[in-house]
Amino acid sequence: MKKIALPLLLILCSLVRTEAQNQVQNQLVNQEARKLSMSLYAIANLYVDPTNVTKLTENAIVSMLEKLDPHSNYLDPEETKELTEPLQGNFDGIGIQFNMLTDTLYVIQVIAGGPSEEVGLQAGDRIIMVDDTLIAGVKMRNSEIQRRLRGPKGTEVQVKVLRHKAPQLIDFKITRGKIPVYSLDAAYMADKQTGYIKLSRFASSSMEEFQTALTKLKKEGMKHLILDLQGNGGGYLNIAIELADEFLDKDKLIVYTEGHNQPRENATATSKGNFEEGRLVIMVDESSASASEILAGAVQDWDRGVILGRRTFGKGLVQKPIPLPDGSMIRLTVSRYYTPTGRGIQKPYENGNMEAYNRELGVRYNRGEFISADSIHFPDSLKFNTLISKRTVYGGGGIMPDIFIPIDTTTYTDYHRQLVASGLVNRIAMNYLDTNRDRLTSKYPKLTQYKQSFEVPETLLQELTDLATKEDITFDPEAYNHSKSLIKLQIKALIARDLHDISDYYQIINDENQSYKAALRIINDAVAYNKGLDS
Repeated sequence: MKKIALPLLLILCSLVRTEAQNQVQNQLVNQEARKLSMSLYAIANLYVDPTNVTKLTENAIVSMLEKLDPHSNYLDPEETKELTEPLQGNFDGIGIQFNMLTDTLYVIQVIAGGPSEEVGLQAGDRIIMVDDTLIAGVKMRNSEIQRRLRGPKGTEVQVKVLRHKAPQLIDFKITRGKIPVYSLDAAYMADKQTGYIKLSRFASSSMEEFQTALTKLKKEGMKHLILDLQGNGGGYLNIAIELADEFLDKDKLIVYTEGHNQPRENATATSKGNFEEGRLVIMVDESSASASEILAGAVQDWDRGVILGRRTFGKGLVQKPIPLPDGSMIRLTVSRYYTPTGRGIQKPYENGNMEAYNRELGVRYNRGEFISADSIHFPDSLKFNTLISKRTVYGGGGIMPDIFIPIDTTTYTDYHRQLVASGLVNRIAMNYLDTNRDRLTSKYPKLTQYKQSFEVPETLLQELTDLATKEDITFDPEAYNHSKSLIKLQIKALIARDLHDISDYYQIINDENQSYKAALRIINDAVAYNKGLDS
């Protein structure tokens, strides 16, 4: 008999061992599944009181997943639908953006080309009834209102609308259609050569939205780009990979994933990137997570751009959706993702303890991490070097930015937080626009005119404080004066949003965004930009 080469022999042994391990594992799973099934059967048929078998099953699944990690979870059919709709890029409905104003649905924006625009619904309209159901003044939940307005494409819904200055309710019959859900909130030229793009999540439509915005900005003279991922909690992994591909050269590693039962998978850049040259600044904060961290980590590891802001959330676990027969779903963590240098981004967790996990941001805040970079300490074991300039970066808990920007507390007060949290700032802005829409549209047909000339009236601020007092928010003169400039800016931005679109909101509110101002300053200063890449 010929001798088998040692490497081949080792491979064969490995395969035999793996197959044997799989058989043992499958036997164990089958044994435990029978145990669960027998327990459920016994409870359903022998327990002293009536039982809800569906609820018992869900509770068992939830309890199992809670012992694994903070991101493995169970979603019932309704939760599954709510989770997937914003990421899928569309849903069936009537095509409006709305807010609740004193228990009444107030139309903020009618989506262009949607069913509501086709029948003549307008921004500022108040929907009083849906079919035969009164929805105004009855404290109906937003989810219940959405359920009544949404429905399969092609079905009809009748609404009664109160329009400013109209003597009576107006009837509309709307045929529901496919409504786009946008993930790109803003795209505009910050100055003559710098574009700004704000991405709120990584959805199925994000790449198409980003490329459309990029093409538009390039035509307007863009040479450099600020990409705002502040508050972006993530989304689809493949979209983060495609977006990173826009910035990185061919064959550069973007991210790799690996788990106990999942072999390593690499994602690399192709040659199709549309912004591989030009300065790039990515803005992040403590709410930037998952897909945002994949993108920021890849750009940082390849020294392609400057990451600016505060340390990101630290979610480096990959969930696989596992659909169940009744429309529910398990989102099971199957692997971890790693940046090109091999950094793990996931922050520590213990036995799926979600409460302690969620408190971690509060712990960061209390120890001063949002104020000073000096309060952030990484062990040497988590030290890595970037792939081009070999500068030091760290893993094990989010992406630490190249340039730290502390959270802005100069104009924030408890009184201001109460005004915003109660919805009064938003309500005042909507009320003002409702009574002045025609005048504002005529006087400020373009944002540049509005931004330069419009001033929030003192009478409107007085109305805000009076309304707050009626809502049991005690007036604090010192805090009010401290936050007054911020309150005025927010009202001005909210009016612009409802007068035109959300992009206008960011063009105004960013004037006092410290990270944005720093990004704009650095991207226009070659020395400061290169220093950020050498830090």
